[in-house]
Amino acid sequence: MARDRKRQRPNILITGTPGTGKTTTSSALADAAQLRHVSVGDLVKEKSLHDGWDDELQCYVINEDLVCDELEDLMDEGGIIVDYHGCGFFPERWFDRVVVLQTENSILYDRLTKRGYDGAKLSNNIECEIFQILLEEAKENYQENIVVALRSDTVEDVARNVETLSNWVKNWLS
Repeated sequence: MARDRKRQRPNILITGTPGTGKTTTSSALADAAQLRHVSVGDLVKEKSLHDGWDDELQCYVINEDLVCDELEDLMDEGGIIVDYHGCGFFPERWFDRVVVLQTENSILYDRLTKRGYDGAKLSNNIECEIFQILLEEAKENYQENIVVALRSDTVEDVARNVETLSNWVKNWLS
């Protein structure tokens, strides 16, 4: 029961390869379940929690220690949805549910090319999805009973995932 826990509201990590719908799902779930959505990518940019820019991958090199320091108090409060494409560096104690969104490769390819991904950035992300790297990372770093993989190919999938996760939050609270 929630009253037996340190936090009064659950924390959820939504992870997956770029283009799987993390931000869309996180935003919709935050509205549906009255939780706060934190996009780590946005946080890194806003607060300069990085060690510079990677020209080959066209992204910031995040400083994981700075990110964790920035989020620590917020995560202790609870009621947070963290949205990020990695998960291994977050403390296990932060999360009550870890969701790995997965998208069929041809759909993901189209989404990423529409975002302007090419070269190493595109191929690395497609390979990450093919080999289920983020699902394996989640299973290695969190208790297996809190890790769930959800399909995220269509708008209907996103709606179903938000409903499933909203129901999970309601059950966690009761």
